[in-house]
Amino acid sequence: MAKPFHLAWFMNFSVDEWNTPFASGGKPWTGQFYIDMAKSMERACFDYIMIEDTLMISDAYGGSMEAYLKYALMGPKGDPAPLAALIANHTSKMGVVATLSTMAYPPFMLARLCATLDNIAEGRFGWNIVTSGENHAAQNFGMDELPPRQARYDMADEYVQLVKQLWGSWEPGAVVLDRETDTYADYTKVKPINFEGKYFKSRGPLNCVPPVQGRPAFVQAGGSPRGRQFAAETADSIIAAASGVEAMKEYRDDIRKRAAASGRDPDEVKVFFIVQPILGETDAEAKEKFDRYVGSPSYIAKTLSVIASVTDIDFSQFDLDKELPPLTTNGEQGSLNAFAQWGSGKTLRQLTIENATWGLEGVVGTPETVADRMAGVMEEVGGDGFLITSPFQRVSRQYINEVCEGLVPALQRRGVTRTAYTKSTLRDTLKEF
Repeated sequence: MAKPFHLAWFMNFSVDEWNTPFASGGKPWTGQFYIDMAKSMERACFDYIMIEDTLMISDAYGGSMEAYLKYALMGPKGDPAPLAALIANHTSKMGVVATLSTMAYPPFMLARLCATLDNIAEGRFGWNIVTSGENHAAQNFGMDELPPRQARYDMADEYVQLVKQLWGSWEPGAVVLDRETDTYADYTKVKPINFEGKYFKSRGPLNCVPPVQGRPAFVQAGGSPRGRQFAAETADSIIAAASGVEAMKEYRDDIRKRAAASGRDPDEVKVFFIVQPILGETDAEAKEKFDRYVGSPSYIAKTLSVIASVTDIDFSQFDLDKELPPLTTNGEQGSLNAFAQWGSGKTLRQLTIENATWGLEGVVGTPETVADRMAGVMEEVGGDGFLITSPFQRVSRQYINEVCEGLVPALQRRGVTRTAYTKSTLRDTLKEF
């Protein structure tokens, strides 16, 4: 039996696929479309659905919001927290992860929100921890620009310490429901935390019951060295974008080394690599679909607009048929590094086309072909799983069915992904293998 690996899905509460022959309408704002998606995923035994988020509409590409609104890239989008509650209410086993920024939420409010969502989900909620990487997002919250990346992660370290203390401000057994003494909660087991750090201060205690899991599952994406360190010290599941098997293995090995050095069990830090499979009934059909996708008139502009939005770099200024010059950003440096493949000699056009499958070759084909490739990659890398996504994070019912009713059963037949849930909480599901 091959070593099993985990599956999750990277999406957002944004416009569904609306302008193709199998479109879904473009108005998913009641949440019902994504509830249906989550139900399909639960039948396929995904570990979790992750709702990405950003807090601005970019104008990084070409200095204009035109591409972002014309193509519905990174917006419009809804708040992930209400959608997470809806999905949790309509599922019973799969985890639900929402992206919530340490920049945007006071720690007390985030701790209370996560505790509430974990109770609604009966222990299946996860928090995708982001510091936000766009100056426009900072400007929506009263700042002129983001703090430097190092400072953002230092703040996030302290932020996580604080919210963990707030979740722990209710001791086990604090809710007693003693009818004889008319006592709902034992006040001696609910205590202020009086937290005072360099960046944050909070009296506590939390004014809601603690999360079912003690704390929600922590999900994080760390690409830069400082981001990797934060993820290795903090996360239960890490979102990774790496181009090619060698880079994937280097990333996972580095995370495990950092986790061990910080006193954690590396086996409890699960690295999920983003993958965008293109599926067809034959390999030739899938290749034709891929060629239509990357050959569409708007593909390059859409792709570069998305990369620009998370890096705050205007890629419209560069020649498509030349290599990128050395670039750094105060935004998502890890996303920039994964996209740019420094030293590869590839042109910007080549990088943009490779981004169609997030840099992993061999995931264009039939479910059987792609399942073989994914299983082989995991064996070579060592684990721990994949995070499925779709072109520009827009999904149709057709794509959902191709993955959930085609690709996943092919993986299950190979014994590499779960066929049933055996744990009741998301944290335990992630630790199962």
